[in-house]
Amino acid sequence: MKSPLTDDLTRDAFLGGRLHLWQPRKGYRSGVDPVLLAAAVPATPGQSLLDLGCGAGAAMLCAATRVPGLICTGIELQDSYAALARRNAAEAGIPAAVHTADLRDLPPDIRQSQYNHVIMNPPYFERARGASASDTGRDTGRGGATPLADWLDTGIRRTAPGGTLTIIQQIARLHDILAALYGRLGSVIVQPLTARTGRAPNLAIVQAKLGGRAAFQLAEPLILHAGAIHNHDGDDYTPAIRAILRDGEKLPLGG
Repeated sequence: MKSPLTDDLTRDAFLGGRLHLWQPRKGYRSGVDPVLLAAAVPATPGQSLLDLGCGAGAAMLCAATRVPGLICTGIELQDSYAALARRNAAEAGIPAAVHTADLRDLPPDIRQSQYNHVIMNPPYFERARGASASDTGRDTGRGGATPLADWLDTGIRRTAPGGTLTIIQQIARLHDILAALYGRLGSVIVQPLTARTGRAPNLAIVQAKLGGRAAFQLAEPLILHAGAIHNHDGDDYTPAIRAILRDGEKLPLGG
């Protein structure tokens, strides 16, 4: 549900209205992906979470809404989006420290810290392959100048022993993610996401643990929509996905 309250921003409902976020009317806007990312984090109250490239705060604030008492830190390159994340956190009553910074040049206190959970939703497209848009926010969200390898290296370095790194990304870039994780994080789970039954997955959630020793797991694809086609008004999410998006349920990776 959207409420057009200003010329430049909308205030959008997430998790069935349990959370509302200010977002730019034009530019990068959060949708389903950061909600699914947040739902996959195995967080408990009192743990710490670092959101790299937090945008307006959708993923970390969805996680903190589902897990009250989560200690959130966000890193965002664009000051306008960082300001929205601070505003959204404050209005939701969620304590969160949001820093305007390049993830390759983090503030000293962040560089010296590790977190129980690190999450990221890096741009899906490579700048070298022409990912660009006229709007700066959308351009950075689609295919920013920071290589995926730098996102992953920063995330791995900031993950605490026993902690998790959770990523949502295109299947086409899965090989890059697995190569970066190899020898550094273990207990890797790949959860493919597919729009409908019979379609190839185009996204995956990848989660790994620092010090994890469990065998690599490739899960059965999670189907987002019911039926072969969209043939009626309104959403057609499967019951499991609707429970995640509307009710703040967990997304249990691998099953």
